[in-house]
Amino acid sequence: MTPDATHEVFNQAPPFTGHDVSADPALLEGVTREGAGWAVGELGRLGALAGSEEAAEWGRLANEHPPVLRTHDRYGNRIDEVEFHPAWHELMTVAVENGLHAAPWADARPGAHVARAAKFHVWSQVEAGHGCPISMTYSAVPALRQSPDLAAEWEPLLASRHYDFGLRPPLGKRGLLAGMGMTEKQGGSDVRTGTTRAEPLGDGTYVLTGHKWFNSAPMCDVFLVLAQAPGGLTCFLLPRVLPDGTRNAMRLMRLKDKLGNKSNASAEVEYHRALAWPVGEEGRGVRTILEMVNMTRLDCVIGSAAGMRYGVTRAVHHAAHRTVFGRRLADQPLMRNVLADLALESEAATALMIRLAGATDRAVAGDAAETALRRTALAVGKYWICKRGPAHAAEAMECLGGNGYVEESQMPRLFRESPLNGIWEGSGNVAALDVLRALRREPEALDAFLAEVALAAGADRRLDEAAERLGKTLADPAEAELRARAVAEDMALVLQGSLLVRHAPAAVADAFCASRLAGGGGRAFGTLPAGLDLDAIIERAAVRPAASSEGSGAGS
Repeated sequence: MTPDATHEVFNQAPPFTGHDVSADPALLEGVTREGAGWAVGELGRLGALAGSEEAAEWGRLANEHPPVLRTHDRYGNRIDEVEFHPAWHELMTVAVENGLHAAPWADARPGAHVARAAKFHVWSQVEAGHGCPISMTYSAVPALRQSPDLAAEWEPLLASRHYDFGLRPPLGKRGLLAGMGMTEKQGGSDVRTGTTRAEPLGDGTYVLTGHKWFNSAPMCDVFLVLAQAPGGLTCFLLPRVLPDGTRNAMRLMRLKDKLGNKSNASAEVEYHRALAWPVGEEGRGVRTILEMVNMTRLDCVIGSAAGMRYGVTRAVHHAAHRTVFGRRLADQPLMRNVLADLALESEAATALMIRLAGATDRAVAGDAAETALRRTALAVGKYWICKRGPAHAAEAMECLGGNGYVEESQMPRLFRESPLNGIWEGSGNVAALDVLRALRREPEALDAFLAEVALAAGADRRLDEAAERLGKTLADPAEAELRARAVAEDMALVLQGSLLVRHAPAAVADAFCASRLAGGGGRAFGTLPAGLDLDAIIERAAVRPAASSEGSGAGS
């Protein structure tokens, strides 16, 4: 034995790079089904970059070198700037140039929002944190349209595919990003209790004074902010830099030290008579931001589905190359059960995510039926898919064993990120209660939901029985608030079952109905019943090699 023979490395999975992240059958089939087949080529180019070693390194560096707040310059001048590692800017450049932010609002093609959702799903698997300002820019546009004059001035720059970082007069930049300042420490989700004050100046502008407990992405160019005007809670557009080049009176007090989402900056801010323009009617702030909330909730669903897809592909990759007790890990029955179960959860999340994106696309175009469906299905999806994310991430990490528990595997980063979407834009209770609110106040939304489920009627007995049970549950008003989470869960599972029965391969739909609807599975992943085609489910979840990485760099 040579002196260094003990350092021979074997029985380890190769690097998780060189594949096309978009080559996910569930995703690609859904994109075509929901009217965005024209974007498959663009998606493939982004997917090849997302699966590259270069992109993986950007994600690692952006998280290992988190943003730093610089409140003052060397001379003592207040600057309130956030400094980022160059990897962050690479990630942002790709996201903006591929239209993951507000580009769909400038694209009249049917399926534009579906294409954007698919790209967001793919690119989020590289690094989730930078998706925050991307998502907020996307969701700011429909709120801004409540004031057509403001939208005409600002929307073209928000929809621009130029990433133009830095604090400069916004209307002179090539492209803008939007953030939000809604949450205050005394209120959390109850934004009506905000105490930030808005004083009218008499010329159509206001000055804001107050404190925000969470200001998302404080390096953005403009922010939607809620404040109490004389006529009540109102939404405002607040720029970081004023038209004359001076800094607006928005002070960054500190950056939040968060569980995950390390690459992204979240701040506590104070406004000291900061100049802002009203968006929508005074006193109608909550109504103004409703469509904004719909868009950010959709992105919560997409982000959680992306995390599940990343987790299961990592687990399948590891198991395919790891040998334990003389056999490949992927060939061992119990591991196959776990992998197939993770794959089922991921595919069900993807199917519902892409259906919600399709409903959003058609709702934006004025389709009343799709608007009604989105009202219930989006709240249901926000609750359930985001709730399943942490358990899925934990199980995927466990598939890698000790290798998965160390930072270098990137699985701890996935795990730390996984609770975020369940908290963002309304925690589990808020989302579940919103489901009840829709059921009580908007009967057309319930009718649209049940009609969507009924499209699979008669195709699978287990789904039919689950739908019948759900109907009885929804007809029983007793202790509805106490049961809100159970109702939302049942609705999510029946809707996912309907989508999979209609659109997924028989092996996937059969396993989902057996384990999620007919009681054949347990409470942990890896408890699928016997008699299912696990190999077909796992094979469908595996990554595919990238056809070519040529021309896939930032800015392509």
